[in-house]
Amino acid sequence: MKVSITGKQVDIGAALRLHTEQELTATVTKYFDNPVAAQAVFSRGTGQFQADLHIHLFRRMVLQAQGSGDTAYAALAEALQHAATRLRRYKRRLKTHNENQRAAALATLPASQYVLTPEREEESSAPEPETAEQALIIAEMTTETEIETLSVSEAVMRMDLAHLPAMLFRNPKHGGLNLVYQRQDGNIGWVDPQIPAEQQNPG
Repeated sequence: MKVSITGKQVDIGAALRLHTEQELTATVTKYFDNPVAAQAVFSRGTGQFQADLHIHLFRRMVLQAQGSGDTAYAALAEALQHAATRLRRYKRRLKTHNENQRAAALATLPASQYVLTPEREEESSAPEPETAEQALIIAEMTTETEIETLSVSEAVMRMDLAHLPAMLFRNPKHGGLNLVYQRQDGNIGWVDPQIPAEQQNPG
């Protein structure tokens, strides 16, 4: 596994670099064979160090974990603990999912990404935008996103591993778009729009 280690206003010495590479590799390979690559980024906030891990397990499968502590080593230890917890939770399912991906390509839908600005109270002298879209869109991603065909449990696993608030996916049962998301009560929400039979497109 290729490991990249960088620091933001943090000096990455040889000892921390070697420790991070060894511990990160040991943690990931304990639960998952042949991961592709991993990146560890150390930063420092108000009296605390933070470690952000971005681990590319295999094609389209990413694990992200964060940790903080009084030292860079403590921050790394907490981030690795979070990563290990998720890997242990999905160990068997990850292996099966990886084998299925290698056996057949998953159907995807192309989608564009945009960055939207939250609405704010504008000064009365500010010119009115021609359209609402012009007022909201502040950036368009240069690369398109692929919306994958996943089961609900696979989408929940992807969301949890990547530490995302929501995951949009294509439901293989009817070909429509579904959404899973983290609820404030700690449970997972699932949105499955009703699609007329004549519009359904399985697989």
